[in-house]
Amino acid sequence: MAESKLDAVYGAKSPAELASAYDEWSASYDSDMGEVGYRHPAVGLALLTRHLPAGSEPILDAGAGTGLLGGLLGTVGYPVVDALDASPGMLEIARSKNVYREFHHAFLGERLTFEDGTYAAVVSTGVFTTGHVGVEGLTELFRVVRPGGVIVLSVKMTVWDSGFADYLAQAEAGAQVRTLEVTPSYASMPAGAVTSPCVGVVLRR
Repeated sequence: MAESKLDAVYGAKSPAELASAYDEWSASYDSDMGEVGYRHPAVGLALLTRHLPAGSEPILDAGAGTGLLGGLLGTVGYPVVDALDASPGMLEIARSKNVYREFHHAFLGERLTFEDGTYAAVVSTGVFTTGHVGVEGLTELFRVVRPGGVIVLSVKMTVWDSGFADYLAQAEAGAQVRTLEVTPSYASMPAGAVTSPCVGVVLRR
């Protein structure tokens, strides 16, 4: 079930180990997360629609997984979306849904292959969490979003309180981004044994 799979991904000791754990989970990921009421895709979608006009393109789903968010973006007016994920297995599931333009196997925290300002927006949900990615993943997301574009993130509260919020404050002071919204804390998996309190964050480049 989802809890045992979460233990494996939260406990990953390296990006390669994390990708392997998601590869093993990919076939049942959608149904497992449905059982625990996984909220990040819906929260990320709501925040994007509030701050980015419909039709803006392209959008990068950074940490796309099996495409839970990508399947929703076209429905609400963002049809040009690229998927990026560290797990080839998850990307294969996403590919089968026919909702993305391009697929990129890459690790957040490393240099991405995109040109500066490629995207109108980046949405990264379920990524900035235990055993995954911390502030080291932000620099490249900032770089690949064009000036005036938006960055939508979900951030686990333990990560937020362990330097993430301070990093964003410094980035804002340095005029890299401007914070548009930080949501109240919400349970990312309210029907599961692990609720994982998180916040949603929207930044303007």
